Amino acid sequence: MPTIQRRTAVTVDVGGVRVGSQAPVVVQSMTNTDTADAESTIQQIAALARAGSELVRITVNNDDAAKAVPYIVEGIRAKGWNTPIIGDFHYNGHILLRKYPDCARALSKYRINPGNVSIGRKDDDNFRTMVETAVEYQKPVRIGVNWGSLDQALLTRMLDENSRSAKPLEARDVMMEAMVVSALDNAAAAERYGLRRDQIILSAKVSHVRDLIDVYTELAKRCDYALHLGLTEAGMGMKGVVASTAGLSPLLLAGVGDTIRVSLTPTPGGDRSEEVRCAQQILQSLSIRSFMPQVTSCPGCGRTTSTYFQELAERIQNYLVESMPEWKKQYPGVEELKLAVMGCIVNGPGESKHANIGISLPGTFEEPKAPVYMDGKLFTTLKGDHIVEEFQVILDEYVEKRYGRQVVEV
Repeated sequence: MPTIQRRTAVTVDVGGVRVGSQAPVVVQSMTNTDTADAESTIQQIAALARAGSELVRITVNNDDAAKAVPYIVEGIRAKGWNTPIIGDFHYNGHILLRKYPDCARALSKYRINPGNVSIGRKDDDNFRTMVETAVEYQKPVRIGVNWGSLDQALLTRMLDENSRSAKPLEARDVMMEAMVVSALDNAAAAERYGLRRDQIILSAKVSHVRDLIDVYTELAKRCDYALHLGLTEAGMGMKGVVASTAGLSPLLLAGVGDTIRVSLTPTPGGDRSEEVRCAQQILQSLSIRSFMPQVTSCPGCGRTTSTYFQELAERIQNYLVESMPEWKKQYPGVEELKLAVMGCIVNGPGESKHANIGISLPGTFEEPKAPVYMDGKLFTTLKGDHIVEEFQVILDEYVEKRYGRQVVEV
């Protein structure tokens, strides 16, 4: 697989996690609990970390939330997770960070939306206060421009200038340029107030795929700051997954992006960790990073009227999700494992041979047996009513044998 040439970017240390061109693309997520409810927030951070989130952001929007931050960080450390916790600030961050120094110290990074502080008004005192707090406690900052809360003074000025131009641009193009200018201007201001370049991450969040690609392509050309990618308000279910994948993939393949989030709207009571797994799968599908064994399975056709292979594929996929937190500790490299669960003889044996472990289940009217291939060779043939259980035992034994730490006897 061709190596992707990463864009050169300054590397930022976020609570021990490196973000930048020399580091792997980092997956992050955000809680949706009331931060003031420290216990619920701790539980969700732990779940996100267990799913593989390498950075977790929490809302810090009022006094109770700010007071809870040190307890949340202490609580998540007590559970054995060193995941950096990021504080998301809007409107009153300058007040909270100064009023609650324990909160400012406990967080690994601050996220500031310049459009929701004092930028563009009479002065930038609020923004400056937040940056100077970050400098005092030596915390990195993500300056997160969002088109839903863009600096209106800047946008108005650029629209006015555009209207007077001999060849005016479309309003959409002016907005994209305003987002780039806003991000760069605020980064420059942060440096004037004491932050180093290796303490700044930029983002320019939009909710349409083409806009995302265009704004980050331009931003990447004009700076060497580390960049955080993601569609803001990506949506729910298939729409959110497809839109995020379509937007992030061209940028990542072009080497743009140092940390990503897939901002999925969960179903009521749904699993917040789904956004983590989606981000991981995007990176793994592009061969940028590996997080979990991959299962190849056929879609089914008239040859596979039985749903047995579908049930097996689902059970194996769920088993991998459940097993990976422990497997990662015990079996280094297991995330590179490739499996195939196929439904008939057309492509079943071939795909199974290309995988580390593959099983080709019988299709309609085929002989009721399931050959299992291991590293390209026929290993055994399963029959009867316990194929799923037997295949799972073969999988466990393969993982132990191939990825288990070998003890050398002296």
